[in-house]
Amino acid sequence: MVDRGASALSLPDDWPAHPDPILALNRMGSFDWDLDSGLFHMDAQAYEVFDLRPDEYDGYPGSLESRVPGAEAHRLDALVAQAIKDGSENYGTYFRLRCRDGSLRWTHTQGYIRRDETGRPRRIVGIVRDATQELSELESRREQAAQDEARRRQTNVVQLTTAALAHARTVDDVIDVLKDTHGLTHLGATSLVFGLVEAGRIRLVAEGPEGSFVPGTDITRIDEPYPMSEVVRTLSPRFIESPEEFAERYPILWPHITGLDITSAAYLPLIAEARPIGAMGLLYSDRRGFSPEDRNVLIALGSSIAQSLQRAMLFEQEKDLATGLQQAMLPRTIPSVPGADVAVRYRAATAGGSPGRDIGGDWYDLIPLPGGRVGAVIGDVQGHDTHAAAVMGQLRIVLRAYAAEGHTPGTVMARASVFLHELDTERFATCLYAEADLSTGVVQVVRAGHIDPLIRHPDGSCRRVSVPGGLPLGLSAEFGRLEYPVATLELDPGHTLLLCTDGLVEQPGADLDDGMRTLAALIATGPDDVRDLADRLIDVAEERGGDDDVALLLLRRHGLDTPQSGSRLQQHVAPGDPEALVAARHMIRAAVGAWGARDRCDEIELVADELITNALMHTEGSAIVTLRVLTGPERRLRVEVEDPSSALPRRREAGESGVSGRGLLLVDLLTDTWGVEARGGGKCVWCEFQVPEPS
Repeated sequence: MVDRGASALSLPDDWPAHPDPILALNRMGSFDWDLDSGLFHMDAQAYEVFDLRPDEYDGYPGSLESRVPGAEAHRLDALVAQAIKDGSENYGTYFRLRCRDGSLRWTHTQGYIRRDETGRPRRIVGIVRDATQELSELESRREQAAQDEARRRQTNVVQLTTAALAHARTVDDVIDVLKDTHGLTHLGATSLVFGLVEAGRIRLVAEGPEGSFVPGTDITRIDEPYPMSEVVRTLSPRFIESPEEFAERYPILWPHITGLDITSAAYLPLIAEARPIGAMGLLYSDRRGFSPEDRNVLIALGSSIAQSLQRAMLFEQEKDLATGLQQAMLPRTIPSVPGADVAVRYRAATAGGSPGRDIGGDWYDLIPLPGGRVGAVIGDVQGHDTHAAAVMGQLRIVLRAYAAEGHTPGTVMARASVFLHELDTERFATCLYAEADLSTGVVQVVRAGHIDPLIRHPDGSCRRVSVPGGLPLGLSAEFGRLEYPVATLELDPGHTLLLCTDGLVEQPGADLDDGMRTLAALIATGPDDVRDLADRLIDVAEERGGDDDVALLLLRRHGLDTPQSGSRLQQHVAPGDPEALVAARHMIRAAVGAWGARDRCDEIELVADELITNALMHTEGSAIVTLRVLTGPERRLRVEVEDPSSALPRRREAGESGVSGRGLLLVDLLTDTWGVEARGGGKCVWCEFQVPEPS
């Protein structure tokens, strides 16, 4: 139209170049542009569109300069020139037109290019029309769509925040979700203020951005003139729509936050079960006012946060209670053990859901016993809840009591099983009890459905010790199978005994044997110190995670400078139990060597074997073998064999075969002294051997 170059003005890309006919107005004119002569003919309606009188127009486009601003003329000329150059048949665009009164209005034009048989453009015919109302309606639609999109985004933020809060277990988790930039940033908030109601006060637990802390607001009273105090006090939200309103309503707070350029704010009470548990403030720096939809979205967000916060607070309270129960059930301290280094560790499970599943029935215990002995216990009550912890606490107490009464390991386990069976519970428990004489290194082990112990050697090698066992505690009493075989181990100086629960061994996709081999390899490469080794094992359990708790006990024997007086070992031998007899012989051999009487080992073992055999053959019950070290003017080793019969042993002549009748003769010849004592309804045959002091 006018050769003025390109224009910088353009409409949004989604505004149509061709109008919707339904939206077109009646004020529309036509034109016929002769490209050869340059004449631009318009009809009467076109004059009205351009707000021109016929005497103001000379028929050439240049005379429209008073109505078409220069930038628009440049853009129109460029559009037409490009359409002609491209061989297009038509073009169309919106442009601004200056009216007689100087105001601007939107206009639309559309032209059709007529060419001759050679393709040369000769004429352009088209229309011009007033597009003010059309674009106003389009703009209104765009604004409405933008508002709808903003509400949709806000609603999505509420939904996403609610979904994220569903996984928040603690108050810190809730705060982390709210401070996530993908949450509040999408709501347009510049910063977050978050407080919890505690004992009539509000404790600030989150405030941002960094450096925006207001002095004196970390703990505030509910009756103070602060917005969070007000919403807690009234249980109603407060929407502050301008800086002026903020300064007027909260003159104490406003001077401290003017540097944040806050233009509006929304403070929401966090209400659960009709009582305030906290408050939250969202501060904005790029908006003024809140529409009804905005307020509804924020109130819904506050309700969702309040529910999650209440759930998190209850979770933490229950977790504290459960953790306190667990700690109360486990030993507060582990006694020092002369002759050994001991380390114990416990790791709670990390299962989701109820906090009660973060505790369980795993336990450990170390029980000082007479004669320099010590009892080590590891156990696991079925289940992961407070009931399992309560059962565990009772079992730990009765095991300690039975062991301290001096019962043999097998009897300790059997009585514990009966106790659990008689409790008002359906739970059972696995357990391993090891009774160690640290002066000799003899360890008697009894196992009730538990995993085997492991022993680490001074060179670092580690092996699993296969121990025969009985049914878990509770089940053995239920089925009347209370026999628990006792295995005897030797723990040399520098050796470490490890007892643990299956949470340290079991791994997804691996069987128990593989888990035990993996654990043995881990122990073999671990540090020498038992405390450092225990830390290493529990760290691995933490890294592995899992839904089972872990208890472990390590005992490393380093030997005593001198054997303690009163050192005592005991073994129960039942009739018809060859394994128990072998275990008793094993115990005797180990004790004699450890107590410095190796030179008399054969004599002592032969005499003890004879006394045990006599007790089993000539009585109807079992035998209890006890070895002691006695000190005095002369150091002696004493062997006692107790049986339920009151009949005294008598010396008999050897038969013709010479196989029997020599027992008491051997006892008399090989011992330094011997005798018989009454023990309740039975008796005890004893003998003593003088042994040298250890060098």
